[in-house]
Amino acid sequence: MNDCLFCQIVQKRIPAKIVHEDEHTLAFDDVNPQAPVHVLIIPKQHVQAVGDVRETESGLLAQLLLTCTKVAKHKGLALSGYRIVTNTGPDAGQTVFHLHLHVLGGRHMTWPPG
Repeated sequence: MNDCLFCQIVQKRIPAKIVHEDEHTLAFDDVNPQAPVHVLIIPKQHVQAVGDVRETESGLLAQLLLTCTKVAKHKGLALSGYRIVTNTGPDAGQTVFHLHLHVLGGRHMTWPPG
């Protein structure tokens, strides 16, 4: 989708600090970090939210989670721990309607969130 912010980042029309890229996913530092480490992991194909992934596309979710673990290791979070979050819909705080997972770490996380 041409007007989607994250699709434009995938197309390299908008710059981002890329942390990891493979055939299916792109990971980049969040421009408004909520933790010392805050990376967004997105599918390269446009999917609005996690609820829009069809059963036949379930491998995409696995790929996203595997990318999260690679990013966490790369950023030095594997031993200390990290949080993976996805927001679905406006009430959950989704502001960019392109599926994305947040990898947050580098500090102690509290519970419950939000």
